[in-house]
Amino acid sequence: MLAIKLILEGLGLGFLLYLICAIGIRNGAIGMVHLYDKKVRERVVQLGMTTHEAIRKRSALFKGLCVPGYLVYVIVCVYAINGARGFLPGFWQMFVILSIMNLIDRFLIDDYWVGHTDAWIIPGTEDLRPYITRKDTQQKWIMGTMGMAVVSAALAGIMAVIL
Repeated sequence: MLAIKLILEGLGLGFLLYLICAIGIRNGAIGMVHLYDKKVRERVVQLGMTTHEAIRKRSALFKGLCVPGYLVYVIVCVYAINGARGFLPGFWQMFVILSIMNLIDRFLIDDYWVGHTDAWIIPGTEDLRPYITRKDTQQKWIMGTMGMAVVSAALAGIMAVIL
């Protein structure tokens, strides 16, 4: 039963990530250009589509709302809904939820949505595709996996002290 809950909670977090991205590109992919490579960001500024300041503000808004929101989501799921207590139960549950979101991000968002649809194309930057390079993908896999473990451990440690 817990495994099904964790899968559903991970899918829910992945859906929230998808929703954030969909809202971000609702008026065109330029709305999420802060997630693109520096060359793409430079090109859109050069083309007059946005400014460095606007990109910085979008990035700060994204990090300031999404990251804390994801953290609150996993804490609520693991400790309030699932009733975890102690470091190890909290750690592995958060790691499962965050890893499912990471898989959704890698396969559905990065590989499919960004890589194989026109939704994320910014006119005038097509020559800079793929927007997510092989090197980017490798870094995202490594940092995503290790990052999810570190975040899960840190949150589980904090919650073990609090509870």
